[in-house]
Amino acid sequence: MVEISFSKKIYELVAKIPAGRLMTYGQVAALCGNPRAARQVGQVAHFGPVDLPWHRVVNREGKLASGWPGGIHIHRQLLEQENVVINDEYKANIKELLWWPE
Repeated sequence: MVEISFSKKIYELVAKIPAGRLMTYGQVAALCGNPRAARQVGQVAHFGPVDLPWHRVVNREGKLASGWPGGIHIHRQLLEQENVVINDEYKANIKELLWWPE
């Protein structure tokens, strides 16, 4: 049996996040089998395939990524296009928008 790489698991999970919903880096890490690898998820996101909805992954408080390609303003813009409300501190309501795969 071939083990799927951690990065590939992340790609497959992030691809499923519906528009207008969010996941946290830690949540993605845990669901992909490595609950202490939130930072690694961030690295995978930063260098991963650009066709995945990485903008739907935020920190545990709902805060957007300051290192987002193009800047935090682009991260905000992408989420607002999906009707996600972002406050003045660049945070989304993670409690309301958190998505869990079934």
